[in-house]
Amino acid sequence: MNLAILLASLWVLAATCVAMLPMRHQFLPGSILLALAPVLIGMLGYQFGWVVGLGAFVAFVSMFRNPLRYYARKWTGRGTPEFAGDEADL
Repeated sequence: MNLAILLASLWVLAATCVAMLPMRHQFLPGSILLALAPVLIGMLGYQFGWVVGLGAFVAFVSMFRNPLRYYARKWTGRGTPEFAGDEADL
């Protein structure tokens, strides 16, 4: 089996396990997974083409939409939202 596919599969299993943890225990492993994702997406895109890389990127954004939305608001200076799932002012 290709190394990129094996690592991506392990990443998905780890992300699933982290999602089952209580919220207070999700931050550290979730941050590590968030940091590793671009490397894995790059590996998949390099080895299998840009369509696979784009698909992996779309899946990643779908899984981490709330943390990415939080950090986007924080980095753009729009402030941190009261509720991370609040989509009314997007």
